[in-house]
Amino acid sequence: MTDQGAAARPVPRPDELTAPFWEAAADHRLVMPRCSSCLQLAMPPDIVCDACGSTDPQWEWVEVSGRGVLRSWTIARQVFLPGFDEPPVIIDVELDEQPGLRLVSRLVDGPEVAADLVVGVAVQVAFDDVTSGIALPVFELDRST
Repeated sequence: MTDQGAAARPVPRPDELTAPFWEAAADHRLVMPRCSSCLQLAMPPDIVCDACGSTDPQWEWVEVSGRGVLRSWTIARQVFLPGFDEPPVIIDVELDEQPGLRLVSRLVDGPEVAADLVVGVAVQVAFDDVTSGIALPVFELDRST
């Protein structure tokens, strides 16, 4: 999905907590951190688990399906970031693996589908290769359902 003619796009700057997420994304895999104390998935990871309050969650990164449902969306009509040729559709996805496990991303189907979007529509992860070694998890409508 790389747009070779686009202006340089911003890239993530992984830190110690998020590096496994970005390394997996570069391999086109979606992973989420799981607390070793309560086994709940959380995103983003933090020094304290939101689910159980553990101050030593010892996050284990596990691969997830990348399937979910649309919770909310908006179209960014004025694009402030370089490298986007059309207004991005920003979406809030609840992943199938666990109620409340959410990820905010971009819908790659484009703004022309926004009029037909409804809460609960199925989406699946795709990956946008921004540069060599950097891929962003994005979503597309799941047409298999």
